[in-house]
Amino acid sequence: MRRTDRLFEIIQIVRDGRLHLARDIADRLEVSVRTIYRDIDTLIASGIPIEGERGVGYLLREQIFLPPLTLTLAELEALQLGMAIVGKAADEELRVASQSLLAKVGQVTPNRPNLPTEWSFGVYPTEQTILGFKHMPTIRTAIRTMSKLKVRYLSLKGDQTERIIWPLQIEYWGQVWTLASWCELRGTFRAFRIDRIVECHETNNTFQHREGTTLADYFESYESDLKNEN
Repeated sequence: MRRTDRLFEIIQIVRDGRLHLARDIADRLEVSVRTIYRDIDTLIASGIPIEGERGVGYLLREQIFLPPLTLTLAELEALQLGMAIVGKAADEELRVASQSLLAKVGQVTPNRPNLPTEWSFGVYPTEQTILGFKHMPTIRTAIRTMSKLKVRYLSLKGDQTERIIWPLQIEYWGQVWTLASWCELRGTFRAFRIDRIVECHETNNTFQHREGTTLADYFESYESDLKNEN
């Protein structure tokens, strides 16, 4: 978590008017108590009216106002719908992030104090969609860190193969999720249905893009295949 995001989260935690121990804040944000002490000192020095002291706890007695964010009604509805989908079917990290995002937008959106509950969307993901989230945390981490994945894949014919792949992009097709990858076994690009990945593990090896293996190359190959089909 970036320090600016952590400072914002600390404000959200202590603004409920209750006393919060530094160790509880540290546990929640997964940092050290020393880091929380430094962050709170920074917030106080910047004018945020946090009261308390080390070993006793901290609270925010005065209401503070963040810079307003101007969004149209349609933009707010689009955001709410997107977060409803993520919150219903996504992995735990994204589910928490969706709630946090809505809370942040609610704090900086004029006249929208109840943003998370202003609209209600019924979101009912298919079984394939839910299965697609099973390996999502591992895959997202591997994409960020450019780590190779070892997967055991079940084809539509029922055959299982083990492969080492370079994850490039997660794709959503309405009902199923696919993973665009460079496959070491085939020596070319492959799109794997995530709901048909039986096992998925990060390896201790990273990959470096070379010509012909990048996401841009994947798109170019995909477009070329479409032209050939037509």
